[in-house]
Amino acid sequence: MALEIIIKFFVVLVLSILFGIERQISKKPVGFGTFIFVAVGSCSLGIIALKISPENPLPLLSAIVTGIGFLGAGALIKSTDKIFGFTSAAGIWLFAIIGLTFGIGEYKIGLITYVIVWIVVVTDKYLENKGISSYQRKVNIKTIGIVEKSKILSIFSGIKWKLVSLSINKKEKRCNINYLISLPIEKINEISKELEKKSWIESFSIE
Repeated sequence: MALEIIIKFFVVLVLSILFGIERQISKKPVGFGTFIFVAVGSCSLGIIALKISPENPLPLLSAIVTGIGFLGAGALIKSTDKIFGFTSAAGIWLFAIIGLTFGIGEYKIGLITYVIVWIVVVTDKYLENKGISSYQRKVNIKTIGIVEKSKILSIFSGIKWKLVSLSINKKEKRCNINYLISLPIEKINEISKELEKKSWIESFSIE
């Protein structure tokens, strides 16, 4: 029995470490430690639920899955133009379930769920690299002098864009412009080089 508990914790720990490292490398709002804590904690509670009520552990297990939603909500980041972190929030909830499945001894279900998680993450990365779907980057441009809109948009030729904000300081003769653009990751360097070439751009950032 003790060996089985150790195996459960070990497997959950390894699986959550691998996923946590990927999130950390990708600079997501929820990283390494959170997924490990959620998965291991849920595994522990799953084991305890079986010990306390082996015939009907569902009330305690369902409370865990519902409660973890509050932690997932904390992963959402709202800016003035969009909300980030939905995948991380869903990942927290899903890793709680993965931890629970291993905790109650349902290894096959846990492993199948884990494999599906990785399939989704890899597919998500592929789509982001190709610039497919709603993957966007925020571009902030500060200019030297007041620049015409057409001059700026010539940089984004062939790219989907949306003007988020525009502020003009007539006294200092400067513009501060924020755009949302949709493009593949590999094209970010190309845009950066184009922006660097422009003498009328004081500074810029791509998020």
